[in-house]
Formats: sequence, C-alpha cells, structure tokens
Amino acid sequence: MHQPSPMTVTFRCTPELKPILPEPISAVQGLPGWFKAAPQTGIIEADQREVMTVKKCPPFIDAMSYGFLMPLVCDLKVENGEFFWDRDMPDDGVSKLPHAPIFFHDNVQATGTPFFEEDRFIIKFMNFWTIEAPPGYSMLFTHPVNRADLPFTTITGLVDTDTYTDSLIHFPAHWHDADFSGVLPKGTPVAQCIPVKREKWKSQIEAMSPEAELRLDDTVSSVGREAGVYRREFRARKR
Repeated sequence: MHQPSPMTVTFRCTPELKPILPEPISAVQGLPGWFKAAPQTGIIEADQREVMTVKKCPPFIDAMSYGFLMPLVCDLKVENGEFFWDRDMPDDGVSKLPHAPIFFHDNVQATGTPFFEEDRFIIKFMNFWTIEAPPGYSMLFTHPVNRADLPFTTITGLVDTDTYTDSLIHFPAHWHDADFSGVLPKGTPVAQCIPVKREKWKSQIEAMSPEAELRLDDTVSSVGREAGVYRREFRARKR
C-alpha cells in the first residue's frame, strides 16, 4: 500500500521559552494510559460471545492518533472551582505575549450556545507556540479525540495556519466537571490539531446502482463474517 509523503507543521516559540515549554507531540505519542491498558476483546454476557473492543477499531484509533497534541504548559491545580499554578511564564522579550497558562472568556461571549452557564467563565488554555502549516492547509483545533476522561471540553475552531503564522492560537474550553478537585498535570493534552487541506466540496445524492448494491452486500457480509477486513483491505496508512 502506498505510503503517504510526509508533510511538515512547524511549531515555533521564543528562545527564552524553548527550554521550559512542553513541546507539541504527534498524537500517536500521546495515547492515554486507559487506552494502553484497555483489553482488546470482551465477552457479551447474553451469549458469551467474544468481540473486539474499541482498542481494535481502526477508525477509533486513527482519529485519536492523527495530527498533533498541544500540551498544558504547567501543572494546574483546581480547588472549589478556583484555578492555581506555581509560576507564570518568564519574560520572553515580547511584551504582548501572555504570561499565565490560562485565561478566561466572560460567559456572555458564549451566549446562545451549549457552552453558556450562568456565573461561569469559559476557560482558555494559553498557547505559546506559533503554528505554520504547508500552503493550502488549515488546522482544525478540537478537543483531544475520544478523551471524555478530561474535565473540560475544548471548543473546536478552524484556523488558516498557512497564512496566520506569526501569532498565537489559544484554546477556549468548557470546564464541564464542576466537581473536579486536584491537579491537571503539565503536558496534559488540551487540544488536538489536525491538518486539513482546503478544497471546495459539493454533495451528490443518488440511489445505488445494481452494481453498487452488490458491492454493499458483499462488503457487509465480508465485514460481518471475518474480523480485520477493514484494516487489511481498506485502511490507508497514515504514518
């Protein structure tokens, strides 16, 4: 199967911050502990049938491991709805850059959305890296895929990072776990960024031809009869 050519996304920070900032990483390097520990099979109690778990599901894995993860810049302590951290970012010689690891949006900015809550701010994870994608590519910034274990939900945005390369992109998030108390460790992924090639798309709606119906029947039968068909015959290599 054809191996895709590597593309490069460039992350830059000021020289003063380079030694201390946790670096963005390939998403495949940031798979969480619960995924690594999860079993590959399970038993359906009703008929004692063994089935594959999501750990063996290529679409689930590919979504989690595609693109890059942006890390929390320092430990973040949460107590009774208040946020604390040990240090600000050092002086980096750029006066307009943030020095705190988090900031907040007033909740009025989320009015009319599912993220709005009375008397609660929208948290914003501060990012200290500029991001440059190849020409023609934007970056989809979203919540780390399938990470429902995190106490926040990062709000999704799409940025043209082939032209918007000389400023910082921060990550607003809805802190949905009001009962969370403890430390969110430095390096926790706060956003997943996925390169997206900008192209014009249109939809086409049609009834299947007899040939397409036969292919559908054959494929559904094959997938239902034998494990791993999608992985072996249809899955494209991504790394």
